[in-house]
Amino acid sequence: MANDAGAMPIQSLLDFRDPSICKRLVIKIGSALLVDATGQVEAEWLRTIVNEIATARELGIEVVVVSSGAIAIGAKKLDFPDGGRRTLAEAQASASVGQIELASVWSKLLAERRLVAAQMLLTLDDFESRRRYLNISATIRRLLKSGVVPVVNENDTIATGEIKFGDNDRLAARVAQACDADGVILLTDVDGLYDRHPNDPEAERLAEVRGITAEIHDMADSESGSGVGTGGMTAKLLAAEIADRAGIALAILDGRPENPLARAMASQAGTIFVPQREDSGRRAWIGGRMRFNGSLTVDDGCVTALRDGNSVLAAGITRVAGNFKRGDIIQVLDVAGREIAKGLVEYSADDVEAIMGKQSGELEAILGHAPRSAVIHRDHLVMM
Repeated sequence: MANDAGAMPIQSLLDFRDPSICKRLVIKIGSALLVDATGQVEAEWLRTIVNEIATARELGIEVVVVSSGAIAIGAKKLDFPDGGRRTLAEAQASASVGQIELASVWSKLLAERRLVAAQMLLTLDDFESRRRYLNISATIRRLLKSGVVPVVNENDTIATGEIKFGDNDRLAARVAQACDADGVILLTDVDGLYDRHPNDPEAERLAEVRGITAEIHDMADSESGSGVGTGGMTAKLLAAEIADRAGIALAILDGRPENPLARAMASQAGTIFVPQREDSGRRAWIGGRMRFNGSLTVDDGCVTALRDGNSVLAAGITRVAGNFKRGDIIQVLDVAGREIAKGLVEYSADDVEAIMGKQSGELEAILGHAPRSAVIHRDHLVMM
């Protein structure tokens, strides 16, 4: 993380504005907040956000923005129905038109506070490739060192279903991983995670979450409440899991009022996800992967061994799926099909099929060469 080694990670909402604890912050802004019903940017509201960014910079906190809104803006300009999301071609055309205006507004408003904006358009593929991921990291760090405010969005003009995040919540968490941020704030049209649908009169907001369990996931509403964005609470919980894996705190705050950061922190309103683990940079990258070329299914004995910190061995593998190569990141599933781990595989799919279920002493005769010690070594394995 951007914090000094050994420093206390973020534990409360107030820590997000303490430069001794939060040196680098990612702020994600949803479409429903940024764009009104006519397709216009809520410029006066956004100006208050820019003022808060400028204040953070003055305190010594570096800020990266993840900004939605391009498709919503472009769809209105092109008079496309359904928010420009009826077809992939209309979404891409909307993004092409809307992104110009979105970037222009950010540049203008940041310039009012003597801040320089930089535009970065990224796809899921950019994060799934280790080389490109490191390039993203280096670019953001250099921009921040120069005092620039990077404004990131998904590159919807070229993204398809196969190479698409689908929501900017997870994009924000991956950006935070890439730039070693200390915190992520998701500004949205709800003031946090509730134990049931917020419209339920008995619903209660969770002020703090330590560890995202199946019970926490059950509280989520997978739909975007506004109909403008693509997120929803499920996407925000997935983002929180990505952030948690890198030791990054994440907060869901109500972005609807002006100066929403200051208001939320003053009233302590919102939900903060306090990180419970911190993987190394490479392991955090593996844990954040969203797309895979294949998977291995392992037996119950192997699952127990993995939870005890061991590697995936051929003897415990019962099924191989996909067409992966050595060095690919793949999923590890239990016999019920649940994802229990992700890891860097040491063999191709064909070789794993040849040796699965076999003991280590049998592998050389089957493969015709000295085998590697594990199919997925524990140093390259991340438990879910």
